[in-house]
Amino acid sequence: MVAPGARNPQAVLFACGLNSVRSPMAESLLQQMFPNGLYVRSAGARKGELDPFAVAVMAELGQDISGHKPQTFEELEDWEGLNFDLIITLAPEAHHKALELTRTLAADVEYWPTVDPTGTEGTREQKLAAYREVCDSLLLRIRRRFAKVAAASG
Repeated sequence: MVAPGARNPQAVLFACGLNSVRSPMAESLLQQMFPNGLYVRSAGARKGELDPFAVAVMAELGQDISGHKPQTFEELEDWEGLNFDLIITLAPEAHHKALELTRTLAADVEYWPTVDPTGTEGTREQKLAAYREVCDSLLLRIRRRFAKVAAASG
């Protein structure tokens, strides 16, 4: 649930371990929901490679993340600064990093523990199913968290 009195954010950063699966998915989902209303980016605690399963699952929703370039908090800070009023972390490592950063930033941090589907064993279809589950859970959380924003801007 959203903390009572939580502000409607203008700029949102999603963060996970490698910025290769969960945070790019969440970034794309939220961006799709508010194409002009919110500034959305994603970053990782460490640098990873974009995951082809994440690209495939997002393509099923009509969202193309194939051009996403995974980046770290530090790279994002160097490129454009960390001017976010909400950082949503999806992995413990990213959460610790965000808390470190927000000692000097006026940003709220929310932790949404999200399963990392990259360790899923099995067939291509079983792996895709694990990624779809992560995507569905992120979409649900995003819809719940940003419902007020949608109401305010609609």
